[in-house]
Amino acid sequence: MPKSPPSRPAVTTPPRVRRGYFECRYGQLHVHNAIPSGGGFEEGTPLLCLHQSPHSGRSFARFLSLAGVGRSVFAPDLPGFGDSDPPPPGAGVAEHAAALGDFLDSMRLRQIDLLGHRFGALIAAELAAIRPNQVRRLVLVSPPLSRDTPEPQPLAAATDGSHLLEEWRRAVAYCGPDASPEAAAAALAERLRNGAQAAAAAAAERSYDLRARLTQVSVPLLVLRLREEVASNKGQVRDMPARARVVELPERGGSVFETAPEVAARAVEGFLR
Repeated sequence: MPKSPPSRPAVTTPPRVRRGYFECRYGQLHVHNAIPSGGGFEEGTPLLCLHQSPHSGRSFARFLSLAGVGRSVFAPDLPGFGDSDPPPPGAGVAEHAAALGDFLDSMRLRQIDLLGHRFGALIAAELAAIRPNQVRRLVLVSPPLSRDTPEPQPLAAATDGSHLLEEWRRAVAYCGPDASPEAAAAALAERLRNGAQAAAAAAAERSYDLRARLTQVSVPLLVLRLREEVASNKGQVRDMPARARVVELPERGGSVFETAPEVAARAVEGFLR
């Protein structure tokens, strides 16, 4: 009998990565998104990714290309960050969540998964609490459980530009010792561009009780603890709801989505699947 030809490995077609603007209560919301090449057939639940401060949805650019193979993924610039219009002064986590709710309504998404990184984790938790029938699963990356230790804010601009060297050092530390100068330069640009809104985000973070809000959220929960939390034991596991699945990535820092997106994609996809 003739031998059957050897089976070929499945070819993974990269998703289509695009950007667009959507209306929300504060103006326009700039959104990065990835769409699977299969045209919507047999896709997983769409994923909404919310970035940390002082960055933007651009930090998920490489992650989109991986996570978007099997599902639609959306990474908006939060209000006032990146190319999104700002919220009014004093806007807190609830106001940011309301703007993201406008986006979800405009997309008519019946069900979604949420991923939030630090400040984005607060907004993700808020969305999960106020939209329990729409949110299926929740991923929190470095959630700020303690309101006493906010992230260092970008420095005020100095007339002689002397603040730039310190900001460069911070960008290099953020990216890690193995990152390229190009990655550090991109992180520096984000810090400089979003510095003004970062102070407002820090104030919103200090006024939000994440622990209390999570007691009102019943969806499956994954918590990713990165190098900073593992080393200093910030955000102790015992502070998380008992039902939370906790995964530690001690080799990866806050730039995991930019510098090691494949690591983040593996950690997240197993939970979402």
